Amino acid sequence: MDQEHILARITAMVDSERELRDALASGKIDSATEQERLGQLERDLDQCWDLLRQRRAKSEFGENPDDARVRPSPQVEGYQS
Repeated sequence: MDQEHILARITAMVDSERELRDALASGKIDSATEQERLGQLERDLDQCWDLLRQRRAKSEFGENPDDARVRPSPQVEGYQS
């Protein structure tokens, strides 16, 4: 997945996040449904951001950015700032 594709996916997920919040506010979904879907979106977003950072780091240090791989959600979620 190249950088543009990753960024497009991130944009689509952010749009989905906004749609979920709007659906909750308008009563189309309940809070539990929103939280479940938001949780998955947040995990997917974290994986995309991690992949993008990997690609940029590899590129910066002269490595092939195509060697970057999506890491498992538990690994990405376990990072500390």
